[in-house]
Amino acid sequence: MSALAIDVSQETSMRNLDPLCTVAEIEECDFSKFPDKPRALNIERQRSFDERSISELSTGHMDSFRIPDGFENIYSPGRRSVLNSPRFSHQSFEPHPLVAEAWEALRRSQVYFRGQPVGTIAALDHTEDALNYNQVFVRDFVPSALAFLMNGEPEIVKHFILKTLRLQSWEKKIDRFKLGEGVMPASFKVHHDPARNSDTLIADFGESAIGRVAPVDSGFWWIILLRAYTKSTGDSSLAEMPEIQKGIRLILTLCLSEGFDTFPTLLCADGCCMVDRRMGVYGYPIEIQALFFMALRCSLLLLKNDDEGKECAERVTKRLHALSYHIRSYFWLDFQQLNDIYRYKTEEYSHTAVNKFNVIPDSLPDWVFEFMPCRGGYFVGNVSPAKMDVRWFCLGNCVAILSSLATPEQASAIMDLIEARWEELVGEMPLKICYPALEGHDWRIVTGCDPKNTRWSYHNGGSWPVLLWLLTAACIKTGRPQIARRAIELAETRLLKDSWPEYYDGKLGRYVGKQARKFQTWSIAGYLVAKMMLEDPSHLGMISLEEDKQPKPVLKRSASWN
Repeated sequence: MSALAIDVSQETSMRNLDPLCTVAEIEECDFSKFPDKPRALNIERQRSFDERSISELSTGHMDSFRIPDGFENIYSPGRRSVLNSPRFSHQSFEPHPLVAEAWEALRRSQVYFRGQPVGTIAALDHTEDALNYNQVFVRDFVPSALAFLMNGEPEIVKHFILKTLRLQSWEKKIDRFKLGEGVMPASFKVHHDPARNSDTLIADFGESAIGRVAPVDSGFWWIILLRAYTKSTGDSSLAEMPEIQKGIRLILTLCLSEGFDTFPTLLCADGCCMVDRRMGVYGYPIEIQALFFMALRCSLLLLKNDDEGKECAERVTKRLHALSYHIRSYFWLDFQQLNDIYRYKTEEYSHTAVNKFNVIPDSLPDWVFEFMPCRGGYFVGNVSPAKMDVRWFCLGNCVAILSSLATPEQASAIMDLIEARWEELVGEMPLKICYPALEGHDWRIVTGCDPKNTRWSYHNGGSWPVLLWLLTAACIKTGRPQIARRAIELAETRLLKDSWPEYYDGKLGRYVGKQARKFQTWSIAGYLVAKMMLEDPSHLGMISLEEDKQPKPVLKRSASWN
């Protein structure tokens, strides 16, 4: 049997188009090629985005340096502590009994391929049908990977990165339609044949997903995780492999391709991200735009300074300028901006138009006027022609802070909003995936009467413990760890007692989700990552990027939305 057998179904046929010889050799048995101790980075690879600004890259001055500051520039390789759980060294930060329980549960979820750990399954709930919860999801594995990196166990992360890279090289067809070459799988599973004593990887690129939607976010999370691995270990040898470099470029080529779009944001279908069912996020959802921005910035740190890398970096740099300007200007909503939109005129034309996207003021829902505090703000869920989805989406706003897509003032305002609207966004179990829930006629039209996304449940206003790690990282970066500590303490009163559920239901997150899996791996890992970051804030460096402080080309804002 070959190194990777392919499961062929009626809907999907895949063949190994572009064999990656080096990766194939590694898959056979040769991870020993990588040193046990990470190879020290050369000085260029150690430099954070804060040090290598967009301006430096765009002008070709790759060798100029400046003194860094902030958590991003703290080098703190992960350490393995005693008893397989993090070592809590600060006297003021006592370990919680949940930590040991969480580590034990996380280790039970590990998946092995030919004797090597390659990921963690989505959930280990024996009381429910497995469905696809017995698979390794790219987005789900990220908090698990961060937990292992913070605990000084990078091997599983390295194996995961290489296995998913191998899957990317497959030809991907759904109903005779070929997907882009750079698409990363949503998930994969390991099939063990006891008769032949062999393991086979079987990938899902969207052909088995709800609604048959390919995951746009998987490639972004893969790049972000690769940068986290490099930052945590100080080892650039993995990222510098020719196959890894090609994988990065394939993802970027797919996302940076030119078309009919007049916006720098990425056009996406419903169901392409964490909200993987129809929830009205079609268009330019903030979650994808923030992940896109972060992946672009991470790619600049990972691309080699060769001809192919320079060409790709130049395209990335130009997109970053336009994307940051667009999101900061047109997705941002605070009290003043809401008041301005409330007074918009419509059917305006030409470059002098104030209402650039022709948003009808009467389309703004009543709840947003009560929800918006005088002090605070956030990035709205979606902006496109005649559409402004003003729902709050947690993941997109937290990633905007971590990637420095949000300016320091905007990041502070997002924290102000969370504090001011604690009951609505946190309640009794952190943290709302979005706010508010769709109800009645809106629910029927937007979700297609989805019985799983009923009001205040699952993606429709449900509370997801996994978001704790993103909130904690954002809180540390903005200098407000007390917000994260308060949220974690809330979660600790229920998580173990409720067997680590996937999500909670209800306006306050009071009830275990009606279809929530127990022992959901990313709920467990998200808690561990949050705890370890509070114990040692330097861990933030592997998942946070400092603001680019170098002068940028002048971008004149159009007369709209001033």
